[in-house]
Amino acid sequence: MKTLLLLSLLVSMGAAAQPLGADLPSLLAHARRSNPELAAMQRESDAAAERVLPAGALPDPLLRVEFESLNKARAERETKYTLMQPLPAFGKRDAKRSAAEADVRQAQARAAATWAEQAMRIKTAYAQFFQAVRSERITQEVLDLVGRMEQVAQVRYAGGLAPQQDAIRAQLEQTAMRAELVGIASEKRQLRARLNGLLAREPAAAMAEPQLLPALPAALSWDDLVARARSVNPLARAEAARLDAAEANRQLTWRNRYPDFSVGVSPTQMGSRIAGWAVMVEVMLPLQQSARRSQESEALAMLAAARARSEAVANQLGAELEEQLSAMEAARRTEALVQGQQLPQSELVLKSALAAYENGKVDFAAVLDAQRQIRKARLDLLKAQVEARMRLAEIERTVGEDL
Repeated sequence: MKTLLLLSLLVSMGAAAQPLGADLPSLLAHARRSNPELAAMQRESDAAAERVLPAGALPDPLLRVEFESLNKARAERETKYTLMQPLPAFGKRDAKRSAAEADVRQAQARAAATWAEQAMRIKTAYAQFFQAVRSERITQEVLDLVGRMEQVAQVRYAGGLAPQQDAIRAQLEQTAMRAELVGIASEKRQLRARLNGLLAREPAAAMAEPQLLPALPAALSWDDLVARARSVNPLARAEAARLDAAEANRQLTWRNRYPDFSVGVSPTQMGSRIAGWAVMVEVMLPLQQSARRSQESEALAMLAAARARSEAVANQLGAELEEQLSAMEAARRTEALVQGQQLPQSELVLKSALAAYENGKVDFAAVLDAQRQIRKARLDLLKAQVEARMRLAEIERTVGEDL
């Protein structure tokens, strides 16, 4: 039993020590924990939440102490205490609280928008990193294939069955692919640095190579995506909260037509005894009606502007989703076409060309052209797969949640 526990501990320690990058969920989880921009937005959201209670609270009471009859004897001096409590007109506190709550929703939506944008960048960089890794692997495999083709050409040249030019062509092809490998290695390094930057890590920090791409969802409907985006998308939620805040401010300006009150109680102390009590009511006279009408007009204009912005965001979401969904479907169709037709046909042509070259029925140029076609087919398949995932990342950013 102890041995099993020790082994499981060692396995878990090894998994924990493994560099990030092997899969996408671990990258996203790390980014959620460590991204400073997201943390800043979350703190702003927390700060906005703390403003809700003060917004709806009563103003602090006022205590006034008056000393009267100071020229009289101590026993005859009067001390007057006045305790006043301001009372806003009915509905003003609720309107202020509603506006503060709308500000909280705006802050939360901005934090969600920050995360959606960050997650999209990570998903895109991960897919590009995967493409670079697989391109390197494909190029290396084809390089090995051309190396074997060179050996066949050397054997045929030694037997007087082929010109030396065939082997030289194979060597030139290998040199070109080695140059491409250098470029791919540089691209991998750049993408690794980009991912580390998105994860708030050192640019040269170790990162495992991605092992697989995330699965694509089933067929997506534009109508369903738009409906989800309008209720979930962070920008749409932020504009909806801004609209609520504008409505609350409009109600508050309308409530300002009514006067605020202050009520108070005032005991009078003479010597060591309470000689009398008084109660009072103060009313603020709302005489500056022209200023209030201007504030009401301003609030109505801000409300109309917030409503227009909300409609503009909804329309923009629909247009973006149509564009992204169209590109994703095109990438999926391209993937199916390459995988179902182009790649099998290219493999068949290469096998046929190799066999024909060994039998002296075709020249070496036909074999090189066949290997270029199969390499192109494999790279086209990889490009279509990565393009579909990148478009999916954009769709998920626009919708506001994973699909």
